[in-house]
Amino acid sequence: MATHTGSSGIVKVASATVAEVRNWSLDQTNDTVETTKLGDTVKTYSATQNSSSGTLECFWDETDTNGQVALTIGATATLNLYPEGADTGDTYYSLSAIITSVGVSQTHDGLVERSIGFQGTGAVTIGTA
Repeated sequence: MATHTGSSGIVKVASATVAEVRNWSLDQTNDTVETTKLGDTVKTYSATQNSSSGTLECFWDETDTNGQVALTIGATATLNLYPEGADTGDTYYSLSAIITSVGVSQTHDGLVERSIGFQGTGAVTIGTA
């Protein structure tokens, strides 16, 4: 069984690596519709449509013009999410995504952070680097 450390992860907007990434998440879901009929004693369901969404957390870097700065609310971007790095043979997730939220936060004793939310549009594909 292979295990990986989170510190190996990478996020790319198309082929440009996003700077200062702290973490990212990708959630894939499938809607269902109830198919239970009269007389059934147990509910049944059928799968319908898939969807995906997620977040990207970074230390704020206003000079990252091809990464963080390019991810503005309403923009559509190709996101490539690498959980184990981008070496030959490493797995990654690729999707077209609409940026749904961008936030900036800071504390007096910490670094300025940026949070980016996205909604997938179309299928998520899994590939290898």
